[in-house]
Amino acid sequence: MVEEIDWKNARGVVEYGPGTGVFTAEILARLDPAAKFFAIERSPALCQLVRQRCPRATVLEETVENVERLCEQQGIATVDAVICGLPWASFPETLQTACLDAMLRVLRPGGQFVTFAYWQGLLLPAGRRFRDRLQDRFSEVQTSPTAWRNLPPAFVYRCRH
Repeated sequence: MVEEIDWKNARGVVEYGPGTGVFTAEILARLDPAAKFFAIERSPALCQLVRQRCPRATVLEETVENVERLCEQQGIATVDAVICGLPWASFPETLQTACLDAMLRVLRPGGQFVTFAYWQGLLLPAGRRFRDRLQDRFSEVQTSPTAWRNLPPAFVYRCRH
C-alpha cells in the first residue's frame, strides 16, 4: 500500500480509515520530517486503538467527506497522497461519490491516491461502480498484482490525479 508513494516529495499526507493502524505505522516510518500527516477514522474505538499503537499520529474522529475542513484545520494547503483503508465496495453510490469528490478537491494535480480492494468486491455492483469512478476521475489508474496470501485475496489501486 505505501511502497510507491513519493515519500521524498510528499508534504501533505492523509490516511482514510486507519482501522487498527497497520498502514499508519508504515506511513509514519516513511514520512519526511517536514511533512504533515493526519488520519481520519469514524470509529471512536479504532481512533483510540490507532492513537495507542501510533502515538505520533494525529488521528481525527471524523468522516472523510469533511477532508477539506480537516486539511485547513491541520494546516495542509494541498494533499500529495491519500492512503485509504475504507471498504469502498460496501458504500452506496452517493457515499462513494461524496468521498471521492471531497478528496479530489484537496488532492493536488499529480497527487497519489492508494486504496485496496478484495477481488470478490468486484462481483458487487458497488465495487464495479467504484472501479469505474476511479477510471473516470483519475488520469492514471493501476492495479497491483494480487496478494494471494491475503484472505480474501486483495489488490491495490494506485491512482494519480
